[in-house]
Amino acid sequence: MFKAVFIFILAGLAEIGGGYLIWLWLREGKSAYLGLVGGIALVLYGVIATLQSFPSFGRVYAAYGGIFIFLSVLWGWGVDKKTPDLYDWLGAGICLVGVSVMLLAPRQ
Repeated sequence: MFKAVFIFILAGLAEIGGGYLIWLWLREGKSAYLGLVGGIALVLYGVIATLQSFPSFGRVYAAYGGIFIFLSVLWGWGVDKKTPDLYDWLGAGICLVGVSVMLLAPRQ
């Protein structure tokens, strides 16, 4: 399970970081090189996500979505300096509970 969580976090950082760099380029007028690096990071995200050992594409991406939401709240707090409120944390926590149900449920 440690490997799965590590891959989810790595994929999340690539996706959020890539999107953020493109945001800086297009929305804040920063260098186009940031956009290029952001695009590369998004391609890497697509590759990293496929490294999961779970057999179902849909389940992997659904579970990753919960991790993505939690990481996005942390990114906003740490990088954008936007302090999450109670509802941000509550929503992210609910998502993590959902991820746990999906990944830890006994299946055949």
